[in-house]
Amino acid sequence: MFHFQGVFPYIVSPLDGDGTVRRAVLGRLSDDLIGKGVHGLAALGSTGEFAYLNRLQKIDVVRTVVEAAAKRVPVIAGVSSTSTDEAVDMARTYEKLGVDGIIAVIDSYFPLTEPQIEGYFRAIADAVEVPIVIYTNPSFQRTDLSLDLIERLAGHDRIRYIKDASSNTGRLLSILERCRGKIDVFAASSHIPAAVLLIGGRGWMAGPACLIPEQCVRLYDLCMAKDWERALALQAKLWRVNEVFNRFNLAACIKAGLIIQRYDVGEPVLPQSPMGSAERDELESLLASLT
Repeated sequence: MFHFQGVFPYIVSPLDGDGTVRRAVLGRLSDDLIGKGVHGLAALGSTGEFAYLNRLQKIDVVRTVVEAAAKRVPVIAGVSSTSTDEAVDMARTYEKLGVDGIIAVIDSYFPLTEPQIEGYFRAIADAVEVPIVIYTNPSFQRTDLSLDLIERLAGHDRIRYIKDASSNTGRLLSILERCRGKIDVFAASSHIPAAVLLIGGRGWMAGPACLIPEQCVRLYDLCMAKDWERALALQAKLWRVNEVFNRFNLAACIKAGLIIQRYDVGEPVLPQSPMGSAERDELESLLASLT
């Protein structure tokens, strides 16, 4: 069984105009990212447009990434639903496809109590044998996880990781201190990865690593070597990518960057819109400056 650490790109979901997954493109991208040194692959995250895909598309994406990875690196798949039963079914389906972990997100329409939220995550963890990454993103979710709830969930044998996209590094430090030895913490693109690694994080899971994988791996290696001077210099350079993504639609931005890099990943799923020509020119110029 893999231990998750390092750089996990949140991989895109390339689709044809009729909604068919472009398996050849997705397989080549997955293989290339592994060849460039990433430590794992994450399917069906925000960058993977999970909220816009149907069940069959999600299964096809996960199957393709698992087959491309061929156990060279761990593959984790995103599970998100307003329904506990559906989330459990998705987790079991992805486990059968061969994923090495599940990253669990809770959606909600009606307000939920803390025990209801806790029950959702525990039901997923009870249903599978692979490790669970719990994911919090207050910017996009109506339902957040309190520190007390995270600490309780950390007591479950299979809940071993958390990816927190709160952009609050102090919150990450609180999680690390309260759950030390129980779960490992991953940063999202809303955090400064070098800072998270400095305080004890294990890595980061984010869409930008699809476009600059080698630079992200280099940053991780510098942090692991505790070469903080060079790590922070590289981090300052790479942070410009995050600044661009914060201004534009995330999936559209990542897909536009991959098209610039000659991966025919298609357009973002409707009702999202692709980047305009001026925005793409800006992104292309930025990517060129980082190579």
